[in-house]
This record gives sequence, C-alpha cells and structure tokens, in this order.
Amino acid sequence: MKQVHHPSAVDMFEDIISVSKGKKIVMFLDYDGTLSPIVDDPDQAFMSDDMRGTVRKLARYFPTAIVSGRCRDKVYNFVQLAELYYAGSHGMDIKGPSKGSKNSKKVYKELLDKTKSIEGVRVENNKFCVSVHFRCVDEKKWGELSQQVSLVLKEYPKLKLCQGRKVLEIRPIIKWDKGKALQFLLQSLGYAKCNDVFPIYIGDDRTDEDAFKV
Repeated sequence: MKQVHHPSAVDMFEDIISVSKGKKIVMFLDYDGTLSPIVDDPDQAFMSDDMRGTVRKLARYFPTAIVSGRCRDKVYNFVQLAELYYAGSHGMDIKGPSKGSKNSKKVYKELLDKTKSIEGVRVENNKFCVSVHFRCVDEKKWGELSQQVSLVLKEYPKLKLCQGRKVLEIRPIIKWDKGKALQFLLQSLGYAKCNDVFPIYIGDDRTDEDAFKV
C-alpha cells in the first residue's frame, strides 16, 4: 500500500519562526486530537493539566482561540480557560449564548432513534450541527449507518452532510466554516487588514483544511 506523506509544520518550524519575526502572532487551536487525545467516547476527550497549562501560558503572549466542531459551551467546559476565544460548531457559534438551530434539535432526535440499533454509535448535538461518531462501530455496519443518516437528511434540504475523521456531520448549507471563523475572529481582534499579523492554526482533521487556507 502506498504511503501518503502529509506535510508537517514541525519540519518547517525554523522557517515559521523566521517568517513570523516582527509580526503579531495570533494562535488558533483545534480541540479534538490537538489539545486532547482522540478517544472512543467523545464525552471523555479531556485535555491534560499539562496541556491546559501550556495553552494558558500561550495565551499570556498571544491572542488564542479554540476552534472546534463541538458546541462552544462543551469546548469551554473541557478547556476551562476564560482568557481564550471560543468558536464552536465549526465557527458558527462564536459570540454569546444562543438558542441554536431548531432543525439541529429535530435531526438530533431522529438520528438517535434511527441509529440506536447500531452498536457503538454516538450522536452529539452541537447546537448548529449534529455529529454522528462511528469510531466504535463495527466496520461492517458503516454502510448501514451512512444509509440511515442519509435517510434522515433527505427531509432537511437546508442541511448538508460532511465527513470528518470517523464522524459524520450534519451542518446548515451556509458559506461558513472554520476558515470563515478565523477571518471573523481576526476582524474582531482588529487584525483583519494588518500586514504585521502572523496567524497560526493547529489542527488534525479534514474539517481544519478551510482554516489552513486562511
């Protein structure tokens, strides 16, 4: 099997340091798989105290934001650092508390019902999107799970299906993603049109690609 080589920022660390000299660094961090380990149960994806301490130190020197597919409140409960910026639901939940999406609530309940017979499935309501985790599902059941999710989605033309790492995500059909969230946060921080700003984004999933492009 041909191995796929993914570029690593670590290999270019000295280049990054050189390019960032004299610029204001702004840090953007994904949560799952970046600040916390990937685990079978998404509710158990706790970050270590050492990692929390590292992020706290980072925020002392640079504006720092957590950008996640999870709902903002849940990410905050994991991180518990009031000095950070938080962008949940792939950047759709950045500002103050909101009621969330009625469609998401309906889809969440329907997916719970449709997938309850498939062992290992975890359905997570992220306010503006719904995540169906299948990391603990037998690979032989993946096709059945995908079919059930697609059947539910057919009833909601304003929603779309996206796939991450062992997770299916149902999101609103709007031009918004983690990349747009980064642009919004940079603008909110007053750095949108600054040539002396060096944004750094750290993530590990397919859904982070939009942020890398920014």
